[in-house]
Amino acid sequence: MTRFTQAELEAARDRLVPDVVAGGLRVLFCGINPGLMTAATGHHFARPGNRFWPVLHLSGFTPRLLKPAEQGELLSYGLGITNVVARASARADELTAQEYREGGRLLREKVVRLAPRWLAVVGVTAYRVAFDDRTAQVGPQERVIGGTRVWVLPNPSGLNAHWTAATMAEEFARLRVAAEG
Repeated sequence: MTRFTQAELEAARDRLVPDVVAGGLRVLFCGINPGLMTAATGHHFARPGNRFWPVLHLSGFTPRLLKPAEQGELLSYGLGITNVVARASARADELTAQEYREGGRLLREKVVRLAPRWLAVVGVTAYRVAFDDRTAQVGPQERVIGGTRVWVLPNPSGLNAHWTAATMAEEFARLRVAAEG
């Protein structure tokens, strides 16, 4: 993996990370916002210690463990990635409630346009703020956007100590089974 200096990571704050999307996906995964490593590399969930890629594989969504640089392969599995907030930051707690709400509005527009079967928001707190649903829990939601069902997944950040890779994989696998049905 490429090593970046702190100055290089800070300079990446202004870079936009392109979505990995197409119309009619099985699942559109939605991160909170790009971290500085993601912004620096242009690859989603690029920070070492983020468990997204291992959990995606452990849950059966991908036949092998993908590297962040292989994110484009997700489309061949009917999967994609976007974010609630486009602005990169070192930590999600740097984002404002207004950024989450505006990101939720833009995300709803994107979902209507792309029409995935499922939108999977990785991070219950981000979902609660972006969609003004203070009582949301991990799992399928009653909310539907156009014809798209919504599922909230645990945040795969290494900072989320409440979930292990194994318990996250179980939740991701529940979504995979629902998305196959």
